[in-house]
Amino acid sequence: MSKIQQVIIILIVAFATMITRFLPFIAFPANKNTPAYVKYLGKVLPSAVLGLLVVYSLKDVSVFYGYHALPEAISIAVIVLLHFWKRQMILSISAGTILYMLLVQFIFK
Repeated sequence: MSKIQQVIIILIVAFATMITRFLPFIAFPANKNTPAYVKYLGKVLPSAVLGLLVVYSLKDVSVFYGYHALPEAISIAVIVLLHFWKRQMILSISAGTILYMLLVQFIFK
């Protein structure tokens, strides 16, 4: 790739990033009411995305072979317990991920 092509790609990526950052402020200015469908999406999309991530993460896990989904079940239990105890999403997800990695690397080899 030539230097000109590299510069063009960097400029396109920078422009696309700026557009995605500025577009919500242009489309929904502060002095106007936010449309009802945008408020609705703001309410339902976080839960939908988390549900989708859980399904995607567990799609290849089988309880019929290997460790019978034990590392996944333990990690999910820790995530749920931590979240109900501390109500800190970052803490719950981080601790669950670290625990899962430790389990599959050192305990369930």
